[in-house]
Amino acid sequence: MHIAIVGNIGAGKTTLANKLAHHFNWEVFLEDVDHNPYLKDFYDDMPRWAFHLQVYFLNSRFRQTQRIKELQQASKGVIQDRTIYEDAHIFAANLHQSSLMAERDYLNYLGLFESMISMVEPPDLLLYLRADLPKLVSQIEKRNRDYENNIKIEYLRNLNEHYEHWISNYKHGKLLIVDVNNLDYVHNPEDLSVIIEKINSTLFGLF
Repeated sequence: MHIAIVGNIGAGKTTLANKLAHHFNWEVFLEDVDHNPYLKDFYDDMPRWAFHLQVYFLNSRFRQTQRIKELQQASKGVIQDRTIYEDAHIFAANLHQSSLMAERDYLNYLGLFESMISMVEPPDLLLYLRADLPKLVSQIEKRNRDYENNIKIEYLRNLNEHYEHWISNYKHGKLLIVDVNNLDYVHNPEDLSVIIEKINSTLFGLF
């Protein structure tokens, strides 16, 4: 099985991915943020670095999809933190719509995405973590990453709108939406159990 966790910055994807991987004893694939050479520059000057950042993420995510395919062929389960779909449908689309990525760069990026996506299998389950702005801001402040200090509320709001639109039209496979505004699966095992039960029910019909 391949479960992909999607959601806005600060929604709690990485934490949940690690916990689910531990629970199911599956491989976990996390987003490459710590080694991304463009992130800090991007948050300091989005128009200048938007295209570079998105191409880096796209390439990184595509390599992940190929590795995930190999593991599935070897009958190993996978938990993935963020998908290649989000790179194009959420982040690049938002940057273009907000005039932070030039039309020329955006079309170039989409061409690259379309070439890659033909070789990508969708996850067995897409798990969307829905979070409102106060939750996102609180989580971002808690983890206190230097390069995230310049994230603007408007940027997070726009991303949330893109997520809601994309999720409402998602047709690639099974979808589970979890509202995480009042969940704390770091400190409350019961909250994690609720999510695991929802996953089992959606994937296997288990209650």
